[in-house]
Amino acid sequence: MPDWLTAVILGVVEGVTEFLPISSTGHLLLVEHWLPPGAQFLRDELFTVIVQPGAVAAVLLIFWKRLVNLGRDWRKPESRDYIAKLFVAFGITVVGGYCLKKFGWRLNKESVTAVALATLIGGILFLAVEAWLKHRPTHDNVTWPIALAVAGGQLLAAIFPGLSRSGATILVALVLGLRRAPATEFSFMLGIPTLTAAAAKELMDARESPPPYPIDWWLVAVGILVAAVTAFISVKWLLRFVQTHTFVGFGWYRVVLGGIVLLFGR
Repeated sequence: MPDWLTAVILGVVEGVTEFLPISSTGHLLLVEHWLPPGAQFLRDELFTVIVQPGAVAAVLLIFWKRLVNLGRDWRKPESRDYIAKLFVAFGITVVGGYCLKKFGWRLNKESVTAVALATLIGGILFLAVEAWLKHRPTHDNVTWPIALAVAGGQLLAAIFPGLSRSGATILVALVLGLRRAPATEFSFMLGIPTLTAAAAKELMDARESPPPYPIDWWLVAVGILVAAVTAFISVKWLLRFVQTHTFVGFGWYRVVLGGIVLLFGR
């Protein structure tokens, strides 16, 4: 298989799964398991991280009106409050992520069993939370406890690859009573600086300590473009989906995916 096609496939997987609560890491492990050998660069975490800005660009395009309104109306209490919560949640993620990496509290993504278990457990949690939420009141307000819990969800996703950043953040918001639509929006909005910072950090690390293989920037460009297109489609679809549906289907999907990775992802 030509390297450009491998980059396209990985870009599709990254774009579709990065913001859906189904574990992009689990999917990438599964896809890489069945892909034929290719350029080492394409199989390294560096590639998948630095194509994430493509998915971020798609979210920026979808939420540009919301972001413009927040910036224009920053003097209004509700806008200032929302921006502050995003800023604090992102700050906690950065500081917490630095501490986790500093002390080595982070599972290796090469641990297929760990990724599969995190994917499966995340699915079970979605099923349990959705069952618990039946007939319980929900609200649209992203409170400070929710913002702090969402930041904690991002850190949990960093500790347990396969848990899914969007999955963990949406789950904790649901548990605290936030409706599915605003929970999804806050998760996506927080993902913009989080994923951008992660990509920038990887590029800085690669510059200071170059990897033992050449970085093919043509393949990076292909991956970013494909991730952007597919993320735009998947995010637009999910935002409509959560207006009238639960996350039960995602829960069952994760349970099945986790089982498949456990069986065939070695």
